[in-house]
Amino acid sequence: MPKMKTTSGAKKRFQTTGKGKLLRKKSTNRHLLSSKTNRRKRHLGGKHEVAQADEKRVLHLLAKR
Repeated sequence: MPKMKTTSGAKKRFQTTGKGKLLRKKSTNRHLLSSKTNRRKRHLGGKHEVAQADEKRVLHLLAKR
């Protein structure tokens, strides 16, 4: 059986840490930023963990099963 291919959209959006946790970027930080407060924009920055309910789906997209 051949190897599973990684979904190319997923490899751009998710990354794994050394311990195997999945990281993602928060949404709503691309446009219409003038109406959002500085505090809100600051909290939208950086990497955040993928929810436990979505981990299985993301791992399948990354072909890490």
